[in-house]
Amino acid sequence: MSSQTAPAPAPTPNSTRRSPMTAAARRRLAMGLLFISPWILGFAVFGAYPIVMAVYYSFCDYDVLRDAVWVGPLNYTDMWADDLFWKALWNTAVYAAFSVPLGLMLALVVAVMLNRPIAGRSFFRTFFYIPSIVPLVAVAMVWMWVFNGETGLLNYGLSLVGIEGPQWMADEAWTKPTLILSSVWQIGGAMVLFLAGLQDVPRSLYESAEIDGASPLRQFWNITVPMVSPVLYFNLIMGIIGSVQEFVKPFVMMPGGGENRSALLFAVYIYQNAFEYNNMGYACAMAVVLFLIVLTLTWLATKAMGRHVYYAGE
Repeated sequence: MSSQTAPAPAPTPNSTRRSPMTAAARRRLAMGLLFISPWILGFAVFGAYPIVMAVYYSFCDYDVLRDAVWVGPLNYTDMWADDLFWKALWNTAVYAAFSVPLGLMLALVVAVMLNRPIAGRSFFRTFFYIPSIVPLVAVAMVWMWVFNGETGLLNYGLSLVGIEGPQWMADEAWTKPTLILSSVWQIGGAMVLFLAGLQDVPRSLYESAEIDGASPLRQFWNITVPMVSPVLYFNLIMGIIGSVQEFVKPFVMMPGGGENRSALLFAVYIYQNAFEYNNMGYACAMAVVLFLIVLTLTWLATKAMGRHVYYAGE
């Protein structure tokens, strides 16, 4: 008789099926769904439903007061002939192209400085973070006072050194720089995230670099930046999303888009079409385009930085 063990029988289709859930497992599932049901309901009512309806209305002639009339892709084709659409898109692109990298750079530099053992470190951390939690309308009002061409704080300071300041919010050449400068004041949120990332950078790396004679700048570029690259990537994505959706400051500081619509950002133009011109269908189409722009920029940022993001342990 052979001592070899007989091969196991091939599994039948029924033997590979997942066993049915037990009563205890069903109870746990029901309890879990019950606990997260407020979130599910809130997302369905305030998230999923508005998104679906915005996409539907983007193909309609809809002014809120009357029933929507299906017009197909007319709202999207109208964008090509809308000069203000392209102007708002260009203004937003310029604003994002300068405000995002400038904000990231300042947030990282401030975080590195406040990560050192300096006197009053806790005070300065709080000082830089507080502007990021101030209501945006209040922030816009403060900047209106700072950038006022006649009585503003900035022009007053420039006059002390013999410089005549421009009409920041009224001169077409200075409206976008005004918005960009006002955006970097709220770097506190990104700074806190960078501080958290810096806590995980091993001190031994800097000590080894100092022994090898690396300068502080080289240490920053070759150690700090790679080690906090996941935080940098996250702040970049959030910065892109926030900048292309900027609304409150330009809406409050420069009503109507400023001189010659030079400060008309995309989100402000969506608001104007929806609630000032009662062209909700066109506004929904612009919102869909904005979503696609954010999606594309996020994908491009991921492709560009994906190979340069270092995760500890990899």
